[in-house]
Amino acid sequence: MARSLLSATAKDLEPLLREVAGAVGVPVLGVVSDGQTSIRRAVERALPGVPHQLCQFHFLREAAHPVFEADRHAKVRLKAEVRGVRPIERALEGQDDTAAEVARGYCAAVRSAITDDGRPPLAASGLRLKARLEAVADSLDRVREKGAARRRSRICAN
Repeated sequence: MARSLLSATAKDLEPLLREVAGAVGVPVLGVVSDGQTSIRRAVERALPGVPHQLCQFHFLREAAHPVFEADRHAKVRLKAEVRGVRPIERALEGQDDTAAEVARGYCAAVRSAITDDGRPPLAASGLRLKARLEAVADSLDRVREKGAARRRSRICAN
């Protein structure tokens, strides 16, 4: 049953809930909703004694809210630490050697990592950002180690 209502106040929803309960032909044993206050009040008035609960998604979102906020705060701090990408990209403008191309690739990887947002509560974008930035840092460390090893081998060969 659906009906267009002028508003979604408890006063407007109450008669609709009574009508639905009478039309279904079976007892209403429970109501599941997004937890909107007007819906909760309308259920209390129209269906006294019938339990009401949040749908699983909304329940999970509310339960995960403190974790989401901590993750969001961590993401903000991580982003602040890698804000220096643009000056590096500017310094590389006009350069077309291999090192400049590699550096631009790393800048693009960092940019991509900081612009990816997840959908709470199922995605912790701060944790994902941390993992992606660690992957970029690990790759840079490997490149640095290879460069140092090459320099050592050239020194030893001379």
